[in-house]
Amino acid sequence: MHSVGTVLFLVVLATVVATGARRWSIPAPSLLVVAGLGVALLPGIPQIRVTPDLIGLVVLPPLLYASAEEISWRELRAVWRPVTVLAVGLVLFSAAAVGAVAAAFTPLPLSMAFVLGAVLASTDPVAVTALGRRLALPPRVQVLVQAESLFNDATSLVLFRVAVSVAVASSTVSWQAAGGQFALLAGGGAVLGAAVAGAVALIRRRTEEPVLETVIALVTPYSAYVLAEAAHTSGVTAVVVCGVLLGSGGHRLTTAPIRLQLHAVYGTVVFLLESVVFSLIGLELPSLIRDLSGADHGWPVQALAVAVTLMTVRMLWVFPLSALLHRKDGAANGSSRVAAVASWAGTRGVVPLAASLSIPLTTAHGAALPHRALVLVLATSVVVVTLITQGFTLAPLVRRSGIAMEPAHTRREEAQAQHLVVSAGLRHLEQIAELEAAPEVVVERLRRTLRSQVEHARERLGEEEQDHATADAYRQLRIDVIAVETAELRRLYDINRISDTTRRRIQRRLDLEEARLGEG
Repeated sequence: MHSVGTVLFLVVLATVVATGARRWSIPAPSLLVVAGLGVALLPGIPQIRVTPDLIGLVVLPPLLYASAEEISWRELRAVWRPVTVLAVGLVLFSAAAVGAVAAAFTPLPLSMAFVLGAVLASTDPVAVTALGRRLALPPRVQVLVQAESLFNDATSLVLFRVAVSVAVASSTVSWQAAGGQFALLAGGGAVLGAAVAGAVALIRRRTEEPVLETVIALVTPYSAYVLAEAAHTSGVTAVVVCGVLLGSGGHRLTTAPIRLQLHAVYGTVVFLLESVVFSLIGLELPSLIRDLSGADHGWPVQALAVAVTLMTVRMLWVFPLSALLHRKDGAANGSSRVAAVASWAGTRGVVPLAASLSIPLTTAHGAALPHRALVLVLATSVVVVTLITQGFTLAPLVRRSGIAMEPAHTRREEAQAQHLVVSAGLRHLEQIAELEAAPEVVVERLRRTLRSQVEHARERLGEEEQDHATADAYRQLRIDVIAVETAELRRLYDINRISDTTRRRIQRRLDLEEARLGEG
């Protein structure tokens, strides 16, 4: 970054493009990359240089945390086997395949080809989450691709460190040491992430100050990341585990107004960071290309070959795995359609960019690391290719596959849950009326409101001003009933009657009503 003006320009550019993408229903990451490339090719635009610290320390933690918070712990447990296979086996195989292709078709020596393979081996959680957020995928498929991208960091990071040590120091590979390093990175990161989540949960249970709650929420991912990196474990894994644990139980930690404020603040932060970081990917590629030597003029074909290799390898793993899992579940129908979507959702993005930028400049003997510029160009080019090709075509593929959740199905599940929740509140109100614990006029007013909501829910399912004292009594009674409705909503989720998406939507509706009552 050359100046504050450049940063402001990036923010304005990214915000305008991302807003247009939402308006036109175009994947924002893909459009942002294209816009960044277009701007970088304009005359007079200064070269953009991104440091790994900017990506790894400033951008990644909040984006990873926001992605992890969206994952339901219950649904994550249901897909842990395929996630493990993909997060370990597919990453290793992808790194080997890319390394072999790069060694055969590029000027890279075997050691640097392996570095490129390690950089590009894992899918990117930021890109996958950003692309999949609006696709209405079934919860199991959405959690599968999202969890895979979140939990494959430890594997790819170990591979990257091994590859860099070979390229820089020309040392031999000790796979026993690499296995121990993997256990330290993954296990240590998970333990530290769980510890941070526990500490934050204790603090938030004792805090009702909105500003303090917001600060805690913003600091949490950075705390998990910095502590894990200081302990030489995986900061990404720590942030992911912390986010999953707090996201699954966060609705029990705070009040409705604070949840709404946190949702608004984090939504703004995620929007800005995602917009800027995907623009940076496009903006930096021309600068990296200028650093290439004249002998590396074949990089476009080489990057395309690497990208095709990654896509092919992923299909070769995902299709058999999907067929095997569906056969065990006794439901083979639709397995190929699910596999097609899951295999095409393996985009690369921010994490490979940060890894490639952290490749050392020199070898252990002080000489310049050969072909580093080519590795950066190939890695960034593959990221751009996957974001554009897979990003722009993933939504049409989901629609043609027929696995996307129909709006009618989503509305019906939400209406059923709404009917059960409001009915629980109405039963509680009748108990209060029998005990004469509230003025009859207040009870009757709230009874009409709840019955109206019940009728509205039934219609969606296809079935057929007072004085200040009264208003205050109404607000207090309605808040009491909302607490009962919230408890019933949690019960429905705990017994697996509704999905996490439905729970979040109805919880937000109840939070909004409770917040309006509190303002009154």
